[in-house]
Amino acid sequence: MMKSFDRTEITLLLCIPVLIGLGFILPQWIVNYIQVSLGTGLVAISVMTQMRSGLVSFGQGLFFCIGGYTAGMAGKFLGVSDLFLLLFLGALAGLAISFLLGFLLRRYREIFYAMLTLAVSMILFGLLSSTEELGSTDGFNLASPTYLGWSPEGEMARYALYIATCIPALLCALLLHRYLRSPMGFVGEAIRENELRVEYLGTSAHKSVHITYVLAATVSAIGGVLWALALGHVDPEMTNWTTSGQFVFISILSGTGNIISPLFGTFILEIIRVYAVEISPNTWQLMIGSIMLLTIIFLPKGLWSLIQPSSSVVRTTLKKSTKDSKETRS
Repeated sequence: MMKSFDRTEITLLLCIPVLIGLGFILPQWIVNYIQVSLGTGLVAISVMTQMRSGLVSFGQGLFFCIGGYTAGMAGKFLGVSDLFLLLFLGALAGLAISFLLGFLLRRYREIFYAMLTLAVSMILFGLLSSTEELGSTDGFNLASPTYLGWSPEGEMARYALYIATCIPALLCALLLHRYLRSPMGFVGEAIRENELRVEYLGTSAHKSVHITYVLAATVSAIGGVLWALALGHVDPEMTNWTTSGQFVFISILSGTGNIISPLFGTFILEIIRVYAVEISPNTWQLMIGSIMLLTIIFLPKGLWSLIQPSSSVVRTTLKKSTKDSKETRS
């Protein structure tokens, strides 16, 4: 059965028990950062997925916010607290809205796609900021989730939510990786290289972009639900352009070489931000910007390019040693 999984998928599956185990060992503040990073990391993965098709979304915070607010509103107005139901509702809201928006956005590329996604996200930002029933610019708090009728308390509630964040986040990353390896995923890369030839071959580029957009939006909405439950709060900043820009930043910082890289990139960015604020509270943005600049200059393929060459060397060495051993036996 494991033969049907590649190295990335096996790594993601192995990360589930490892992360759950680390939750009992690491200091609580690191566990909190991991938990938050998994939620935002899903949005960064969805941005990376669109980048594989040559699309840069500057408005992915839209679906991050839709997921969080759907979970919050379901608890606030309908009394829904079950985590699985909240995840389902958040994903359904992201899927339905992206499906409708996709008919408009799939016709545009490059800067027009980026600006349109940004414009839609800022419309939602304006609506939420002026809606007093949803807390206006302050947002509102979320209650602790339950799990199929089980309502843990205290430390148990915190670890239960941490575990419930790790599992869906890594499974979503695995499913997106499967999508990128599927024929439709490769069509996305072909669109990035030469969309006209893709059309000549009989494949609809619009349809492929639409599917990629809906998948990315659904995963982002799930990330929004997990992030909102981890912090227990939602506000319009989730769909602000600065939040969306952060997801693009993470994708560039980590690189688009592997589906795992944005998850690491998100955690690294959170740690860098913490230390930057501590070292220079008034100019920490300058430090973040400098790191971004250095990454673009010296690592144009992101931090993942530091890992990928070493992996290739290891694979080459293993293949060579296997070949040599076979020749020795013969």
